[in-house]
Amino acid sequence: MNDMTIARPEIGREVATSADGRDITRPFVGPLLVPADRVLRVRGAGDLLIYEQVLSDPQVKACFEQRRNAVTSCEWTVEAASDRRVDKKAADWIERQIKAVGFDNLTDKMLYSVFYGYAVSEIIYEVKDGLLGWKAIKVRDRRRFRFKADGELRMLTVQNALEGEPCLAPYFWHVATGADHDDEPYGTGLGHWCYWPTLFKRNGIAFWLTFLEKFAAPTAKGTYPVNATADEKNKLLQALSAIRTDSAVIFPEGMTGELLEAARSGTADYKVLHDTMDETISKAILGQTMTTDNGSSKAQAEVHMDVRQDIVKADADLVCESLNLGPIRWLTMFNFPGAEPPRVFRQVEEPEDANELAKRDKAVMDMGFKPGLDYVRETYGDHWEEKAPEPPPVAPGAPAVPDTEPPVEFADAPTIARLKADAQDRLDAIEAGATDASSNWHAFVAPRIRELRVLLDQSDDLADFRDRIVELADADPQGEFVEAIARAGFGAQLLGRLPKEK
Repeated sequence: MNDMTIARPEIGREVATSADGRDITRPFVGPLLVPADRVLRVRGAGDLLIYEQVLSDPQVKACFEQRRNAVTSCEWTVEAASDRRVDKKAADWIERQIKAVGFDNLTDKMLYSVFYGYAVSEIIYEVKDGLLGWKAIKVRDRRRFRFKADGELRMLTVQNALEGEPCLAPYFWHVATGADHDDEPYGTGLGHWCYWPTLFKRNGIAFWLTFLEKFAAPTAKGTYPVNATADEKNKLLQALSAIRTDSAVIFPEGMTGELLEAARSGTADYKVLHDTMDETISKAILGQTMTTDNGSSKAQAEVHMDVRQDIVKADADLVCESLNLGPIRWLTMFNFPGAEPPRVFRQVEEPEDANELAKRDKAVMDMGFKPGLDYVRETYGDHWEEKAPEPPPVAPGAPAVPDTEPPVEFADAPTIARLKADAQDRLDAIEAGATDASSNWHAFVAPRIRELRVLLDQSDDLADFRDRIVELADADPQGEFVEAIARAGFGAQLLGRLPKEK
Protein backbone atom coordinates (compact mmCIF):
# COMPACT_ATOMS: atom_id res chain seq x y z
CA MET A 1 0.00 0.00 0.00
CA ASN A 2 1.23 3.46 -0.84
CA ASP A 3 1.90 5.44 2.33
CA MET A 4 0.20 8.47 0.76
CA THR A 5 -3.13 6.60 0.78
CA ILE A 6 -3.10 6.00 4.57
CA ALA A 7 -5.74 8.12 6.29
CA ARG A 8 -4.78 10.47 9.11
CA PRO A 9 -5.21 8.67 12.46
CA GLU A 10 -8.11 9.57 14.72
CA ILE A 11 -6.97 11.01 18.01
CA GLY A 12 -7.55 8.60 20.90
CA ARG A 13 -9.08 5.82 18.80
CA GLU A 14 -8.76 2.32 20.32
CA VAL A 15 -9.81 -0.64 18.19
CA ALA A 16 -8.69 -3.85 19.95
CA THR A 17 -10.22 -2.95 23.31
CA SER A 18 -11.88 -5.45 25.64
CA ALA A 19 -14.51 -2.97 26.78
CA ASP A 20 -16.89 -3.52 23.85
CA GLY A 21 -17.35 -7.28 24.33
CA ARG A 22 -15.55 -8.26 21.10
CA ASP A 23 -12.53 -9.81 22.84
CA ILE A 24 -12.60 -13.53 21.91
CA THR A 25 -10.27 -14.41 24.79
CA ARG A 26 -12.98 -13.39 27.24
CA PRO A 27 -16.16 -15.20 26.18
CA PHE A 28 -18.23 -13.45 28.82
CA VAL A 29 -17.65 -9.84 29.76
CA GLY A 30 -19.83 -8.78 32.65
CA PRO A 31 -19.64 -5.62 34.74
CA LEU A 32 -16.25 -6.72 36.09
CA LEU A 33 -13.46 -8.69 34.46
CA VAL A 34 -12.47 -12.14 35.68
CA PRO A 35 -8.72 -12.71 36.03
CA ALA A 36 -7.19 -14.52 33.06
CA ASP A 37 -4.94 -16.53 35.41
CA ARG A 38 -6.14 -20.10 34.83
CA VAL A 39 -4.81 -21.41 38.14
CA LEU A 40 -6.60 -18.62 39.97
CA ARG A 41 -9.86 -19.21 38.11
CA VAL A 42 -9.94 -23.02 38.14
CA ARG A 43 -8.27 -23.86 41.43
CA GLY A 44 -9.23 -20.77 43.43
CA ALA A 45 -12.55 -19.66 41.88
CA GLY A 46 -10.96 -16.28 41.15
CA ASP A 47 -10.18 -15.58 44.82
CA LEU A 48 -6.62 -14.60 45.72
CA LEU A 49 -7.01 -16.52 48.97
CA ILE A 50 -5.48 -19.52 47.20
CA TYR A 51 -2.24 -17.58 46.69
CA GLU A 52 -2.23 -16.50 50.32
CA GLN A 53 -2.02 -20.20 51.16
CA VAL A 54 0.90 -20.53 48.74
CA LEU A 55 2.67 -17.65 50.49
CA SER A 56 2.42 -19.52 53.80
CA ASP A 57 4.95 -22.05 52.50
CA PRO A 58 8.29 -21.47 54.32
CA GLN A 59 10.37 -21.58 51.13
CA VAL A 60 8.04 -19.19 49.30
CA LYS A 61 7.99 -16.80 52.25
CA ALA A 62 11.79 -16.84 52.66
CA CYS A 63 12.51 -16.29 48.96
CA PHE A 64 9.92 -13.55 48.49
CA GLU A 65 10.98 -11.80 51.70
CA GLN A 66 14.58 -11.86 50.47
CA ARG A 67 13.46 -10.29 47.20
CA ARG A 68 11.50 -7.50 48.91
CA ASN A 69 14.18 -6.77 51.50
CA ALA A 70 16.77 -6.48 48.75
CA VAL A 71 14.74 -3.61 47.27
CA THR A 72 13.90 -1.73 50.46
CA SER A 73 17.52 -1.93 51.63
CA CYS A 74 18.58 0.26 48.68
CA GLU A 75 18.76 4.00 49.30
CA TRP A 76 16.24 6.15 47.45
CA THR A 77 16.76 9.56 45.86
CA VAL A 78 14.49 12.32 44.54
CA GLU A 79 15.95 14.01 41.46
CA ALA A 80 14.68 17.35 40.14
CA ALA A 81 13.67 17.45 36.48
CA SER A 82 16.00 20.41 35.79
CA ASP A 83 17.90 23.26 37.45
CA ARG A 84 14.89 25.57 37.23
CA ARG A 85 13.85 26.99 40.58
CA VAL A 86 10.28 25.66 40.30
CA ASP A 87 11.52 22.15 39.48
CA LYS A 88 13.88 22.17 42.47
CA LYS A 89 11.08 23.37 44.77
CA ALA A 90 8.85 20.56 43.50
CA ALA A 91 11.59 18.00 44.15
CA ASP A 92 12.16 19.29 47.70
CA TRP A 93 8.44 19.13 48.45
CA ILE A 94 8.07 15.60 47.05
CA GLU A 95 11.06 14.43 49.10
CA ARG A 96 9.41 15.75 52.26
CA GLN A 97 6.19 13.91 51.46
CA ILE A 98 7.94 10.63 50.71
CA LYS A 99 9.76 10.81 54.03
CA ALA A 100 6.49 11.57 55.83
CA VAL A 101 4.65 8.48 54.52
CA GLY A 102 7.56 6.05 55.05
CA PHE A 103 8.73 5.06 51.58
CA ASP A 104 10.40 1.77 52.57
CA ASN A 105 7.26 0.44 54.25
CA LEU A 106 5.13 1.62 51.33
CA THR A 107 7.47 -0.02 48.82
CA ASP A 108 7.48 -3.29 50.75
CA LYS A 109 3.69 -3.55 50.68
CA MET A 110 3.32 -2.45 47.06
CA LEU A 111 5.87 -5.12 46.06
CA TYR A 112 3.26 -7.74 46.91
CA SER A 113 1.90 -6.88 43.48
CA VAL A 114 4.79 -9.01 42.19
CA PHE A 115 3.38 -12.03 44.02
CA TYR A 116 -0.37 -11.51 43.58
CA GLY A 117 -0.30 -9.66 40.25
CA TYR A 118 -1.49 -6.26 41.49
CA ALA A 119 -1.61 -4.04 44.57
CA VAL A 120 -3.84 -1.09 45.45
CA SER A 121 -3.20 1.84 47.78
CA GLU A 122 -5.30 4.80 48.87
CA ILE A 123 -3.81 8.30 49.15
CA ILE A 124 -5.01 10.54 51.97
CA TYR A 125 -4.26 14.25 51.54
CA GLU A 126 -3.74 17.19 53.89
CA VAL A 127 -2.57 20.81 53.65
CA LYS A 128 0.99 21.46 54.88
CA ASP A 129 2.60 24.91 54.83
CA GLY A 130 -0.01 26.13 52.36
CA LEU A 131 0.60 23.23 49.92
CA LEU A 132 -1.22 20.00 49.26
CA GLY A 133 0.62 17.03 50.80
CA TRP A 134 0.25 13.38 51.72
CA LYS A 135 -1.05 12.55 55.17
CA ALA A 136 -0.71 8.82 54.48
CA ILE A 137 -0.62 6.26 51.66
CA LYS A 138 -2.32 3.08 52.86
CA VAL A 139 -2.00 -0.17 50.93
CA ARG A 140 -5.38 -1.88 50.94
CA ASP A 141 -6.28 -5.57 50.68
CA ARG A 142 -6.22 -6.34 46.96
CA ARG A 143 -9.04 -8.87 47.33
CA ARG A 144 -11.43 -5.94 47.80
CA PHE A 145 -10.79 -4.62 44.28
CA ARG A 146 -11.68 -5.64 40.74
CA PHE A 147 -11.33 -4.11 37.28
CA LYS A 148 -13.85 -3.22 34.60
CA ALA A 149 -13.36 -4.16 30.97
CA ASP A 150 -11.83 -0.73 30.25
CA GLY A 151 -9.31 -1.14 33.08
CA GLU A 152 -11.13 1.08 35.59
CA LEU A 153 -10.42 0.12 39.21
CA ARG A 154 -13.50 -0.72 41.29
CA MET A 155 -13.92 -1.51 45.00
CA LEU A 156 -16.36 -4.27 46.01
CA THR A 157 -18.63 -3.32 48.90
CA VAL A 158 -21.50 -4.95 50.75
CA GLN A 159 -23.89 -2.51 49.10
CA ASN A 160 -22.45 -3.01 45.60
CA ALA A 161 -20.72 -6.36 45.26
CA LEU A 162 -21.71 -6.83 41.59
CA GLU A 163 -20.21 -3.74 39.95
CA GLY A 164 -18.25 -2.18 42.81
CA GLU A 165 -17.61 1.50 43.49
CA PRO A 166 -15.25 3.60 41.33
CA CYS A 167 -11.74 4.21 42.67
CA LEU A 168 -10.60 7.33 40.84
CA ALA A 169 -7.33 9.21 40.71
CA PRO A 170 -5.84 10.98 42.59
CA TYR A 171 -7.20 9.02 45.56
CA PHE A 172 -6.16 5.52 44.47
CA TRP A 173 -2.88 4.27 43.05
CA HIS A 174 -2.37 0.70 41.88
CA VAL A 175 0.49 -1.35 40.41
CA ALA A 176 0.01 -4.38 38.14
CA THR A 177 2.77 -6.60 36.82
CA GLY A 178 3.53 -9.98 35.28
CA ALA A 179 0.98 -10.03 32.47
CA ASP A 180 2.28 -10.41 28.92
CA HIS A 181 -0.26 -7.98 27.42
CA ASP A 182 -2.20 -4.84 28.38
CA ASP A 183 -5.61 -6.51 28.24
CA GLU A 184 -5.02 -8.10 31.67
CA PRO A 185 -5.27 -5.41 34.38
CA TYR A 186 -4.97 -8.02 37.16
CA GLY A 187 -1.45 -8.99 36.10
CA THR A 188 0.06 -12.41 36.75
CA GLY A 189 1.96 -12.85 39.99
CA LEU A 190 4.54 -15.27 41.29
CA GLY A 191 1.76 -17.13 43.07
CA HIS A 192 0.76 -18.54 39.68
CA TRP A 193 4.21 -20.07 39.20
CA CYS A 194 4.65 -21.25 42.80
CA TYR A 195 1.25 -22.93 43.15
CA TRP A 196 2.11 -26.32 41.65
CA PRO A 197 5.57 -26.76 43.25
CA THR A 198 4.04 -25.86 46.60
CA LEU A 199 1.15 -28.30 46.11
CA PHE A 200 3.46 -31.14 45.06
CA LYS A 201 5.75 -30.51 48.01
CA ARG A 202 2.88 -30.50 50.49
CA ASN A 203 1.48 -33.75 49.14
CA GLY A 204 4.96 -35.28 49.18
CA ILE A 205 5.44 -34.23 52.80
CA ALA A 206 2.07 -35.78 53.69
CA PHE A 207 3.17 -39.10 52.19
CA TRP A 208 6.57 -38.72 53.83
CA LEU A 209 4.95 -38.30 57.26
CA THR A 210 2.83 -41.38 56.64
CA PHE A 211 5.97 -43.31 55.74
CA LEU A 212 7.72 -42.14 58.92
CA GLU A 213 4.71 -43.13 60.97
CA LYS A 214 4.75 -46.62 59.51
CA PHE A 215 8.46 -46.86 60.08
CA ALA A 216 8.21 -45.79 63.73
CA ALA A 217 4.99 -47.70 64.50
CA PRO A 218 4.48 -50.61 62.06
CA THR A 219 1.00 -51.90 61.35
CA ALA A 220 0.07 -55.04 63.32
CA LYS A 221 -1.04 -58.05 61.34
CA GLY A 222 -2.87 -61.13 62.69
CA THR A 223 -4.18 -64.34 61.17
CA TYR A 224 -7.01 -66.52 62.40
CA PRO A 225 -8.23 -70.02 61.43
CA VAL A 226 -10.88 -70.39 58.79
CA ASN A 227 -13.37 -71.70 61.33
CA ALA A 228 -12.74 -68.86 63.83
CA THR A 229 -15.85 -67.39 65.41
CA ALA A 230 -16.74 -63.72 65.53
CA ASP A 231 -15.80 -63.58 69.19
CA GLU A 232 -12.37 -65.02 68.38
CA LYS A 233 -11.86 -62.46 65.62
CA ASN A 234 -12.68 -59.61 68.00
CA LYS A 235 -10.24 -60.95 70.57
CA LEU A 236 -7.50 -61.06 67.92
CA LEU A 237 -8.25 -57.47 66.81
CA GLN A 238 -8.13 -56.27 70.41
CA ALA A 239 -4.81 -57.98 70.90
CA LEU A 240 -3.36 -56.36 67.77
CA SER A 241 -4.60 -52.93 68.88
CA ALA A 242 -2.88 -53.42 72.22
CA ILE A 243 0.47 -53.83 70.45
CA ARG A 244 0.69 -50.05 69.90
CA THR A 245 0.36 -49.24 73.61
CA ASP A 246 1.37 -52.33 75.59
CA SER A 247 4.83 -53.78 75.94
CA ALA A 248 3.54 -57.36 75.93
CA VAL A 249 0.42 -59.08 74.55
CA ILE A 250 -0.90 -62.66 74.42
CA PHE A 251 -2.67 -64.53 71.62
CA PRO A 252 -5.03 -67.49 71.81
CA GLU A 253 -3.64 -70.81 70.61
CA GLY A 254 -3.86 -71.11 66.87
CA MET A 255 -3.63 -67.34 66.26
CA THR A 256 -0.46 -65.40 65.23
CA GLY A 257 0.49 -61.70 65.00
CA GLU A 258 3.25 -59.79 63.23
CA LEU A 259 4.27 -56.22 62.31
CA LEU A 260 4.25 -54.80 58.76
CA GLU A 261 7.17 -52.35 58.49
CA ALA A 262 7.68 -49.75 55.76
CA ALA A 263 10.58 -50.17 53.35
CA ARG A 264 13.51 -48.11 54.64
CA SER A 265 14.80 -47.14 51.18
CA GLY A 266 11.95 -44.72 50.45
CA THR A 267 13.21 -41.85 52.64
CA ALA A 268 15.61 -40.52 50.00
CA ASP A 269 12.87 -40.32 47.37
CA TYR A 270 10.72 -38.06 49.53
CA LYS A 271 13.65 -35.76 50.31
CA VAL A 272 14.57 -35.49 46.64
CA LEU A 273 11.01 -34.43 45.85
CA HIS A 274 11.02 -31.87 48.69
CA ASP A 275 14.39 -30.35 47.71
CA THR A 276 13.52 -30.30 44.00
CA MET A 277 10.32 -28.37 44.66
CA ASP A 278 12.18 -25.91 46.90
CA GLU A 279 14.72 -25.30 44.13
CA THR A 280 11.90 -24.77 41.66
CA ILE A 281 10.33 -22.17 43.99
CA SER A 282 13.69 -20.41 44.37
CA LYS A 283 14.12 -20.20 40.61
CA ALA A 284 10.58 -18.89 40.15
CA ILE A 285 11.00 -16.11 42.73
CA LEU A 286 14.72 -15.26 42.65
CA GLY A 287 15.78 -16.58 39.25
CA GLN A 288 18.48 -18.72 40.91
CA THR A 289 19.06 -21.02 43.89
CA MET A 290 22.42 -20.20 45.46
CA THR A 291 21.25 -17.29 47.61
CA THR A 292 18.80 -19.62 49.36
CA ASP A 293 20.37 -23.08 48.96
CA ASN A 294 23.91 -24.41 49.08
CA GLY A 295 26.14 -23.49 46.14
CA SER A 296 28.97 -25.44 44.60
CA SER A 297 31.51 -22.65 44.00
CA LYS A 298 32.15 -18.96 44.63
CA ALA A 299 32.15 -18.17 40.89
CA GLN A 300 28.72 -19.74 40.40
CA ALA A 301 27.40 -17.96 43.49
CA GLU A 302 28.56 -14.60 42.10
CA VAL A 303 26.78 -15.30 38.81
CA HIS A 304 23.61 -16.21 40.69
CA MET A 305 23.88 -13.01 42.75
CA ASP A 306 24.10 -10.95 39.55
CA VAL A 307 20.90 -12.62 38.35
CA ARG A 308 19.17 -11.73 41.60
CA GLN A 309 20.38 -8.12 41.35
CA ASP A 310 18.75 -7.79 37.93
CA ILE A 311 15.44 -8.89 39.44
CA VAL A 312 15.85 -6.52 42.39
CA LYS A 313 16.47 -3.57 40.08
CA ALA A 314 13.41 -4.49 38.01
CA ASP A 315 11.24 -4.55 41.15
CA ALA A 316 12.60 -1.20 42.35
CA ASP A 317 12.05 0.40 38.94
CA LEU A 318 8.52 -1.02 38.79
CA VAL A 319 7.32 0.67 41.99
CA CYS A 320 9.27 3.90 41.43
CA GLU A 321 8.09 4.28 37.84
CA SER A 322 4.45 3.77 38.83
CA LEU A 323 4.84 6.26 41.68
CA ASN A 324 6.45 8.82 39.33
CA LEU A 325 3.69 8.51 36.74
CA GLY A 326 0.92 8.62 39.35
CA PRO A 327 1.05 10.23 42.82
CA ILE A 328 4.21 12.30 42.21
CA ARG A 329 2.88 13.70 38.94
CA TRP A 330 -0.49 14.54 40.56
CA LEU A 331 1.05 16.30 43.56
CA THR A 332 3.41 18.31 41.34
CA MET A 333 0.54 19.36 39.09
CA PHE A 334 -1.55 20.57 42.06
CA ASN A 335 1.20 22.51 43.85
CA PHE A 336 3.63 23.68 41.17
CA PRO A 337 1.89 24.51 37.86
CA GLY A 338 4.36 24.55 35.02
CA ALA A 339 6.94 22.42 36.84
CA GLU A 340 8.22 19.12 35.48
CA PRO A 341 7.59 16.31 37.99
CA PRO A 342 10.71 15.08 39.79
CA ARG A 343 11.86 11.47 39.63
CA VAL A 344 12.28 9.11 42.57
CA PHE A 345 14.51 6.07 42.15
CA ARG A 346 16.51 3.59 44.21
CA GLN A 347 20.26 3.16 43.90
CA VAL A 348 20.45 -0.60 43.33
CA GLU A 349 23.86 -0.87 41.67
CA GLU A 350 26.83 -1.34 43.97
CA PRO A 351 29.28 1.61 43.95
CA GLU A 352 32.32 0.99 41.80
CA ASP A 353 35.52 0.03 43.60
CA ALA A 354 37.71 3.15 43.92
CA ASN A 355 40.97 1.25 43.46
CA GLU A 356 39.80 -0.45 40.28
CA LEU A 357 38.45 2.86 39.01
CA ALA A 358 41.78 4.58 39.69
CA LYS A 359 43.64 1.85 37.78
CA ARG A 360 41.33 2.32 34.82
CA ASP A 361 41.73 6.11 34.87
CA LYS A 362 45.52 5.76 35.00
CA ALA A 363 45.43 3.46 31.96
CA VAL A 364 43.37 6.06 30.09
CA MET A 365 45.80 8.83 31.11
CA ASP A 366 48.72 6.75 29.84
CA MET A 367 46.99 6.78 26.46
CA GLY A 368 47.36 10.58 26.36
CA PHE A 369 44.08 11.80 27.90
CA LYS A 370 43.56 14.10 30.87
CA PRO A 371 40.54 13.85 33.20
CA GLY A 372 38.54 17.01 33.75
CA LEU A 373 38.14 18.57 37.19
CA ASP A 374 34.37 17.96 37.18
CA TYR A 375 34.92 14.24 36.52
CA VAL A 376 37.51 13.97 39.29
CA ARG A 377 35.25 15.66 41.84
CA GLU A 378 32.20 13.63 40.80
CA THR A 379 34.13 10.36 40.96
CA TYR A 380 36.48 10.86 43.91
CA GLY A 381 34.78 13.62 45.93
CA ASP A 382 34.60 17.43 46.13
CA HIS A 383 37.78 17.77 48.21
CA TRP A 384 40.06 17.53 45.16
CA GLU A 385 41.59 20.61 43.47
CA GLU A 386 43.81 21.10 40.43
CA LYS A 387 47.52 20.77 41.05
CA ALA A 388 49.58 23.94 40.54
CA PRO A 389 51.74 23.75 37.38
CA GLU A 390 55.40 22.97 37.93
CA PRO A 391 58.03 25.57 36.85
CA PRO A 392 59.67 24.94 33.48
CA PRO A 393 63.01 23.13 33.52
CA VAL A 394 66.15 25.29 33.57
CA ALA A 395 68.20 25.24 30.35
CA PRO A 396 71.84 24.12 30.61
CA GLY A 397 74.15 27.04 31.50
CA ALA A 398 71.30 29.32 32.58
CA PRO A 399 71.53 30.96 36.01
CA ALA A 400 69.68 29.07 38.66
CA VAL A 401 66.34 30.48 39.76
CA PRO A 402 66.20 30.93 43.51
CA ASP A 403 63.59 28.78 45.22
CA THR A 404 62.66 31.57 47.60
CA GLU A 405 62.20 35.33 47.37
CA PRO A 406 65.23 37.53 48.13
CA PRO A 407 65.54 38.57 51.74
CA VAL A 408 63.85 41.80 52.76
CA GLU A 409 66.20 44.73 53.30
CA PHE A 410 65.16 46.99 56.19
CA ALA A 411 65.41 50.77 55.54
CA ASP A 412 67.07 53.21 57.88
CA ALA A 413 65.20 55.83 59.92
CA PRO A 414 65.58 58.81 57.46
CA THR A 415 64.25 56.74 54.58
CA ILE A 416 61.26 55.59 56.60
CA ALA A 417 60.48 59.20 57.56
CA ARG A 418 60.63 60.30 53.90
CA LEU A 419 58.25 57.45 52.87
CA LYS A 420 55.78 58.43 55.55
CA ALA A 421 55.84 62.06 54.46
CA ASP A 422 55.26 61.07 50.81
CA ALA A 423 52.32 58.88 51.79
CA GLN A 424 50.83 61.70 53.87
CA ASP A 425 51.09 64.12 50.94
CA ARG A 426 49.17 61.69 48.75
CA LEU A 427 46.47 61.26 51.39
CA ASP A 428 46.15 65.05 51.75
CA ALA A 429 45.74 65.43 47.96
CA ILE A 430 43.02 62.73 47.87
CA GLU A 431 41.22 64.32 50.85
CA ALA A 432 41.32 67.76 49.20
CA GLY A 433 39.83 66.37 46.01
CA ALA A 434 37.09 64.56 47.94
CA THR A 435 36.28 67.74 49.88
CA ASP A 436 35.98 69.74 46.68
CA ALA A 437 33.69 67.15 45.13
CA SER A 438 31.51 66.89 48.24
CA SER A 439 31.09 70.67 48.45
CA ASN A 440 29.38 70.59 45.07
CA TRP A 441 27.15 67.57 45.77
CA HIS A 442 23.99 69.63 45.56
CA ALA A 443 24.90 70.62 42.01
CA PHE A 444 24.50 66.98 40.97
CA VAL A 445 21.92 65.59 43.44
CA ALA A 446 19.52 68.55 43.68
CA PRO A 447 18.12 68.07 40.13
CA ARG A 448 17.28 64.45 40.91
CA ILE A 449 15.54 65.43 44.13
CA ARG A 450 13.45 67.96 42.27
CA GLU A 451 12.49 65.28 39.71
CA LEU A 452 11.41 62.92 42.51
CA ARG A 453 9.25 65.65 44.07
CA VAL A 454 7.56 66.35 40.73
CA LEU A 455 6.91 62.64 40.21
CA LEU A 456 5.38 62.33 43.66
CA ASP A 457 3.04 65.27 43.01
CA GLN A 458 1.95 63.82 39.65
CA SER A 459 1.40 60.23 40.88
CA ASP A 460 -2.05 59.10 42.03
CA ASP A 461 -0.84 56.21 44.23
CA LEU A 462 2.35 54.64 45.54
CA ALA A 463 2.34 51.88 42.91
CA ASP A 464 2.42 54.42 40.11
CA PHE A 465 5.15 56.38 41.95
CA ARG A 466 7.20 53.18 42.25
CA ASP A 467 6.92 52.50 38.50
CA ARG A 468 7.95 56.07 37.69
CA ILE A 469 11.01 55.76 39.95
CA VAL A 470 12.04 52.61 38.09
CA GLU A 471 11.79 54.51 34.79
CA LEU A 472 13.82 57.33 36.25
CA ALA A 473 16.54 54.94 37.45
CA ASP A 474 16.81 53.40 34.00
CA ALA A 475 17.29 56.83 32.36
CA ASP A 476 20.76 58.00 31.31
CA PRO A 477 22.63 60.00 34.00
CA GLN A 478 23.39 63.70 33.60
CA GLY A 479 26.45 64.53 31.50
CA GLU A 480 27.96 66.90 34.11
CA PHE A 481 27.74 64.25 36.84
CA VAL A 482 29.37 61.62 34.62
CA GLU A 483 32.14 64.04 33.65
CA ALA A 484 32.84 64.96 37.29
CA ILE A 485 33.10 61.30 38.32
CA ALA A 486 35.42 60.62 35.39
CA ARG A 487 37.68 63.55 36.35
CA ALA A 488 37.84 62.36 39.96
CA GLY A 489 38.74 58.83 38.90
CA PHE A 490 41.39 60.08 36.50
CA GLY A 491 42.93 62.29 39.18
CA ALA A 492 43.02 59.41 41.66
CA GLN A 493 44.88 57.26 39.13
CA LEU A 494 47.44 60.01 38.52
CA LEU A 495 48.03 60.44 42.25
CA GLY A 496 48.62 56.74 42.58
CA ARG A 497 51.18 56.75 39.80
CA LEU A 498 53.30 59.68 40.98
CA PRO A 499 56.93 58.58 41.41
CA LYS A 500 58.31 58.37 44.90
CA GLU A 501 60.95 60.89 45.92
CA LYS A 502 64.46 59.53 46.23
